[in-house]
Amino acid sequence: MPKQAREMSALEVKRLTHPGGRHNAAVAVGGVPGLLLQILPSGVKTWLLRATVGTSRRDIGLGGYPEVSLAAARDRAREARDMIRRGIDPVEERKAAKAALVAARKRGLLFRDAVDLYLADKLDAFRNDKHKAQWRSTLDNYAKPMIGDMLVGDIVVQDVQRVLKPIWDTKHETASRLRGRIESVLAWATVNGHRTGDNPARWAGNLKELLPIPAKAAKGDNQPALSLADAPAWFAALRQREGMGSRALEFLTICASRSGEVRGATWDEFDLKAGLWTIPAARMKMDREHRVALTAEAVTLLKALPRFEDNPLVFPAVRGGMLSDMTLSATMKRLHEAEIAEGRKGWLDRQSGRPAVPHGLRSTFRDWAAEHTEYPREMAEIALAHRVGSEVERAYLRSDMVEKRRAMMADWAKFLGAK
Repeated sequence: MPKQAREMSALEVKRLTHPGGRHNAAVAVGGVPGLLLQILPSGVKTWLLRATVGTSRRDIGLGGYPEVSLAAARDRAREARDMIRRGIDPVEERKAAKAALVAARKRGLLFRDAVDLYLADKLDAFRNDKHKAQWRSTLDNYAKPMIGDMLVGDIVVQDVQRVLKPIWDTKHETASRLRGRIESVLAWATVNGHRTGDNPARWAGNLKELLPIPAKAAKGDNQPALSLADAPAWFAALRQREGMGSRALEFLTICASRSGEVRGATWDEFDLKAGLWTIPAARMKMDREHRVALTAEAVTLLKALPRFEDNPLVFPAVRGGMLSDMTLSATMKRLHEAEIAEGRKGWLDRQSGRPAVPHGLRSTFRDWAAEHTEYPREMAEIALAHRVGSEVERAYLRSDMVEKRRAMMADWAKFLGAK
């Protein structure tokens, strides 16, 4: 019976060195019969499994060290020995798998490659850098691990369902966008001749029958909003706080803007004399220019801010870059905690009971416009930079009603008590 090698520890393996000379050295590390660490004169280390396959002795490569750890090498060695016991040659099996993959790549296009080719064609059309990054990250993080190695021609609706289902309820907005992006990639693959038939990522009459409808899945997705009854008191508490994050949040509230629009604002976007803030399309979620009618309160706030010659940002961070989204969220969190410390309930969403967040302030504004004013619904939606009406209606509605919105925003500031 062959002598069993002593089972080395990971530290002992790490300390192994070449004994000298021009030939490779092989050290049995134990744990699995025939498992060796091969050490080259250059110091490079690789794993080998010395085993008999049929009537031949084979040295089977298991990967390099330390990329493949001692524990992982032992697992691979056990798996290879199990294959040998079942009459399978691990080396030939590996060659066959590699050949099958090469053949598959020649026969068709893998989804991961389709994503790269599609984005290479399309990303330049996206003017918003954040939008570009989101396209790439959602597909890389959620789709590629599931279907990245599948041929686009083999993907069916159940495969797309596997990708979406784990996040459909918990991250519905992300999942919904991901579905649309998968649909676009597969549509591109179809047009370019890499697949045929219906698009398995299509929603209507397809995934709609397998996944909950968006309205049901998204019930808990709404951002917690400040209740209208609490808004004036909350705003007064905010104005007592110092710091650039507090001023950015105050400005965000008066203008009913998104966090990213405020944090990325630069002085050249403002005409304080005309009371206008023009946000370029590249910084807008809908990829189109948006004008904000500045109230007297908003202009006063801006004029009181310091300006830095070497920094164009209106609300810069302490170190000069853009404020993080967490800065505004932390400001709201501290406001909430201060209320709790005083023995009050804090600033909560009326329906969910969760603490309000910056993005929820836009919902507060929308509730105010609907419940406390007679301003047209379309005017409030335009103020929020939402799309209004159908494609036909938008074709005829060319005005953004900026001067009419100025009166509405002044009334909103008056409601908040911003004077």
